[in-house]
Amino acid sequence: MQLNWKWSSEKQYPLCVKLVVSILFLGLAFRLLFYRTNAFLNVSETLVSVDFQENRDRIPENGTQLSNNFNRSVSVDLDQSRYELTGKLNQYPENSTQASENPSVSPDLEQNKGQIDEHNGAHQPDNPKPSVSDSFPESRDQITKKEKCDLFTGDWIPSSSGPRYTNETCSLIEGHQNCMKNGRPDTGYLYWRWNPRDCELRPFDAELFLELMRNKSWAFIGDSISRNHVQSLLCTLSKVEQAVEVYHDEQYRSKRWHFPSYNFTVSVLWSPFLAKAATFEDYNGVSTADIQLHLDKLDSAWTNEFQSLDYMIFSSGKWFLKTAFYYENDTTLGCHNCPNKNQTELGFDFSYRKVLQNVFNFIVSSNHTGTIIYTTSSPDHFENGEWYNGGSCRRTEPVKEGELEVNELNKILRAVEMEEFEKAAAKASEWGINLKLLDVMQLSLLRPDGHPGLYRYFHPYDMDNSTKIFYDCLHWCLPGPIDSWNDLLMEMVLR
Repeated sequence: MQLNWKWSSEKQYPLCVKLVVSILFLGLAFRLLFYRTNAFLNVSETLVSVDFQENRDRIPENGTQLSNNFNRSVSVDLDQSRYELTGKLNQYPENSTQASENPSVSPDLEQNKGQIDEHNGAHQPDNPKPSVSDSFPESRDQITKKEKCDLFTGDWIPSSSGPRYTNETCSLIEGHQNCMKNGRPDTGYLYWRWNPRDCELRPFDAELFLELMRNKSWAFIGDSISRNHVQSLLCTLSKVEQAVEVYHDEQYRSKRWHFPSYNFTVSVLWSPFLAKAATFEDYNGVSTADIQLHLDKLDSAWTNEFQSLDYMIFSSGKWFLKTAFYYENDTTLGCHNCPNKNQTELGFDFSYRKVLQNVFNFIVSSNHTGTIIYTTSSPDHFENGEWYNGGSCRRTEPVKEGELEVNELNKILRAVEMEEFEKAAAKASEWGINLKLLDVMQLSLLRPDGHPGLYRYFHPYDMDNSTKIFYDCLHWCLPGPIDSWNDLLMEMVLR
């Protein structure tokens, strides 16, 4: 009996050991499983918390509230709220306006479009239209490459979309710039678009622009280039709504238009020097006396309107090249281009700098809360002479960078305005004034084909041979390259 018990005890002992070891391993397995589960849950909670915190920190500057519905994504495109006004959040349109379908307007338009498509290749890849949230940065504080990029350095590339309006769809084109109506035979100059090298420039969206400018007021302040530009903008917007003229001065140089559906007003204020000046020149540029320019007095034509305007686009320059007598404190100071008049020759750069300093000082010290843009002077493209001695512009295509140079007078104007703007911009930043630069010099230099030339006149080759006519190589055909300035303006507004 004792032998049997001993044998049974020795036989069962290994079984007990095995059982205990198995229980220990099983417990370890459950503990390990429980730890990993907790770790996974903690990491998940941490990720959601961090994502929510990052977005929550952006809310105060944009005013966008995160949804309490956590079935939606935690990340929110904060800048979408800026574009919900238009109800166009699905896709940003490639071009909101189309050329007229009336074949009598410009019979070559469709032909040119086909030629460009053929030039670019028969099978173009379909580039999907980006959504608004893809096209704009998530937050105004996130400085992306698009916001840093130089809009004003680039190339003109072929575009099959053609003009956004024609002389038939817009009645506001001034006769001297109405190249299509005046019989310009080529239309290739209408099939190019400005393409900045370091960023993407969205085409002007007339509907979005008007919606953003609801209850706002704009003014273009300057000379005939300002008038040229305002007509371009009004014609581009006319595809959505026709502007109604509500004011003009006696000479029809200063005007105001209203878009009733948006309560949006656009003005052009004639002030070629931006300073007080007595000019004795008719609409065709014929002078009967020398200009009297007061360097220390700004033009009340725009200073009286300044505080009532939300957006102002200033430009000047070309009129300073004219013969003029300069005054300070109502006393003759000197002149420009006045030989044999017993006056000190001060030069146009002296007067331009003086006036710009006064203009920018006025702006910087104004406490204005809107947006103020200064447009650089744009080049002319007279070749083989000036406007008065046989100069012409007969090119029909853009040129590449380096093919043309800015002439010496334009170089001087540009040097002055860039120096004075740089100083003013530094002060404006300190004082909280929103001052921006619209630099159109380089992109305009590459478009010698965009001027009216002889087609500032109605069918010039049908005119009497005894009529003396001149090329216009300064202003721009409408439609034409100046329409791209509006693309730049809208980009600057959206930023």
